[in-house]
Amino acid sequence: MWPEEQFPVAELAYQPALWLWAPDAGRADFALGSMQAAEGLIRITRSAQGWREGSVRPPAFWSAPVSWADLVSEIRRFDRCVREGVAALGVDPAFIPAP
Repeated sequence: MWPEEQFPVAELAYQPALWLWAPDAGRADFALGSMQAAEGLIRITRSAQGWREGSVRPPAFWSAPVSWADLVSEIRRFDRCVREGVAALGVDPAFIPAP
C-alpha cells in the first residue's frame, strides 16, 4: 500500500479490511471504490504468479506478484499504521474493521 498526503487513507484501510472478510476473499479481485477517488484507482488482482497491486490510471504501474499470505500481512501492517495515525489525531479507530 502506498500512503500519500491528502488521500483518504482511513477509507483505504477500511475497504481492504472488508474485502478480507468477504466470503470470496482470496479469490475475488479488489478495486477501491470511493467518492474521492476514481473506481480502480487502487486495485489488487490475482494472476497466475500471485497477487499484484496496481491502478487503472496511467502510468499503469503494477507491483511484483506476492503470495496471498504476504498480501494479507501487508494489508494488516498498513491497517495498524492507519489506526495509529487516526488515534494520534484523537479519533477512535474502531470505525475501521479489523482485517
